[in-house]
Amino acid sequence: MGDSLRPDWSGRLQRLWRSARASSAPALVVSSPVNIKYLTGFDGTALLVATPAATWLLLDGRYEHAARDARAAGAIAGIDIRRVESRFDSTLASVTAELELAACACEAESVTVATLEAWRRVMPAMAFIPTYQWVEELRAIKDPFELERIRAACVATSEVGRALDTWVGAGRTEREIAHDIDAALLRAGCTRTAFPTIVASGPASAHPHARPTDRRLRDGDLVVLDFGGVIDGYCGDLTRMAGVGRVSAEARTMFDAVRAAHGAALAAVRAQAFAYEVDTAARRVLMEHGFGEAFLHATGHGLGLEVHEAPRLGRAGEDRSQTANRLEAGMVCTIEPGAYLEGIGGVRLEDDVLVTAEGSEVLTDVPRDLLPV
Repeated sequence: MGDSLRPDWSGRLQRLWRSARASSAPALVVSSPVNIKYLTGFDGTALLVATPAATWLLLDGRYEHAARDARAAGAIAGIDIRRVESRFDSTLASVTAELELAACACEAESVTVATLEAWRRVMPAMAFIPTYQWVEELRAIKDPFELERIRAACVATSEVGRALDTWVGAGRTEREIAHDIDAALLRAGCTRTAFPTIVASGPASAHPHARPTDRRLRDGDLVVLDFGGVIDGYCGDLTRMAGVGRVSAEARTMFDAVRAAHGAALAAVRAQAFAYEVDTAARRVLMEHGFGEAFLHATGHGLGLEVHEAPRLGRAGEDRSQTANRLEAGMVCTIEPGAYLEGIGGVRLEDDVLVTAEGSEVLTDVPRDLLPV
């Protein structure tokens, strides 16, 4: 954890109850591990019962002593800890009975049908109110501690990105290169990779989420290199392109179009812009260059404790989440337009950006040229 800043867990819990959703229920049962970590700092199997007055962390004996030590050291929030003696549902029932709750909200996107049925069996009089993206909306705007950690992850990821020519070359396999990138992320100070590293060469580069294989890079290949590191739980995410030997004119034309789309999308990022406007800016450029149908995904996504979180920078009307449609200062997003054509290959360029009132601050720092290898 960084020394200069610490997470403002009490502030996050206060913001939870100041949000408009707080009027729908007197309590919230948080079951998403990522949301529990965001609200309390605890990273493990648990349930969180939050009310405007107090918060209870329900966990079993495997975590209890470590959690109490962490609370005493200020490494997690100063919340009440309740040991689960047998089952989580029965302990949840005891806590809600003590609080005399008749209703509570639950996270519909993380509570399974089986879990909800178990809760209802032990709490038959309780009204469970499904809620969507309540905590995730808070997570979308990063606080100073989060920005410090995301910057650190982006710095480490960029350090690896600037050294790609060390590992990428004709004759090497995709899997060998991915292994070297992963090892370099750990040497750069990351605790783990943010996601399975993508090294996709030749025909596989036309598949946006291809996984590394034992295919060896060969002359004429486009190579998609998509990777990121995690520091203190926060992610970096970067994509750069390499061209092996003599890359075709068609491939270079596609690369130039994607790079122009990337620049247009960056220029569209600013507070109060609609998220879809960023996607529209990138998509318009690719359409003008004849690659509109080859753009197979959204222009970007939020970045933080998860490598994919709110907001989503997709087409107008495509966002099915409950998050705000406008970008706000303090959001961190990826900008990653791409184009993918069978028989030619694929191109994607990705950077991480902080939304500001005036525009954006690019947090990753790696040249966007087609890396010659």
